[in-house]
Parts: sequence; C-alpha cells; structure tokens
Amino acid sequence: MDAAAENGPGQGGGVEYDITRVMQMIPHRYPMLMIERVIDVVPNESAVGVKNVSINEPFFAGHFPSRPVMPGVMIIEAMAQTAAVLVVSTLGPDAEGKLVYFMTVDEARFRRPVTPGDQLHIHVSKVRHRANVWKFRGEAKVNGTLVAEATYSAMILDEK
Repeated sequence: MDAAAENGPGQGGGVEYDITRVMQMIPHRYPMLMIERVIDVVPNESAVGVKNVSINEPFFAGHFPSRPVMPGVMIIEAMAQTAAVLVVSTLGPDAEGKLVYFMTVDEARFRRPVTPGDQLHIHVSKVRHRANVWKFRGEAKVNGTLVAEATYSAMILDEK
C-alpha cells in the first residue's frame, strides 16, 4: 500500500493518494493538473479528488479579473482526473501514466460559482466499464454543497 495512504481525512475507509503519488498515476502536470490529493479511493467503485482553489490559478487572470470564477470546464477536468486515478487504482501499476481521453460529457450542471479560497471535493463513482471505455458520475462540492455535476465517459489508451 502507498505510504500516503490508508484511511485519514476522507474517513470513508478507502486509500488516499498525495500529490506525488497522483503525479505517478496520471500524466497531467501544471497548469493542467487539477487535483492535489485523492481520498477515499475504493478500487473499481469510487474516489474523492481534492482541489484547493487558489487565486494563483492561471485561468483567473482572464476569468474574470474583477470577479474570479473557476471555469466549469476546469471543474469537469478535475472530475476526469479523479476518475483517471480511480482507473489506475483499479487496473494496477501497468495503467500508470496512460492517456485517458474524454468521449462524452452529459448532464453537466453548474450550481454555483467556485472562487479562490474554496476547496473542491470531487466525488466520482464508476457507472460502467467495458473493455477500455469507462463511464462515471461526478459531483463537485464545496463545504458539502453541490456546485457542479456531470456524467462522462472516457477511453484509456495504451500509448504513453
């Protein structure tokens, strides 16, 4: 088991991965790495990604200078990255660093703005897995309040 790992702040009984382990598992890097920790990972079922939203995010310079709001597409990306960590956790070390491509994003809803100082908890659960295609349901919450949700599917490829 990972040294960053068991139980801890998520309290859901699953595994926890810190930023170092997340970067080993998925290929994303700054400025596109949207999660800093993944908690409550239950392989083949669910995971919770954590994103500390900072005014230093590059997108805040233009979205919007007078009222910084995290773009919805970045919240969806955080959901996808949390799901990618869940996939690697499920498939094992051979899946580390593989590329995962969006295929669909459905039923996306944005309930309230996410702003600097917020901490996003991205709850992801597997809906279905067939061959190399995975479908997930994601909900992003700030202080327990739903701020965004979506259903999406992705394909994992063998190329690195």
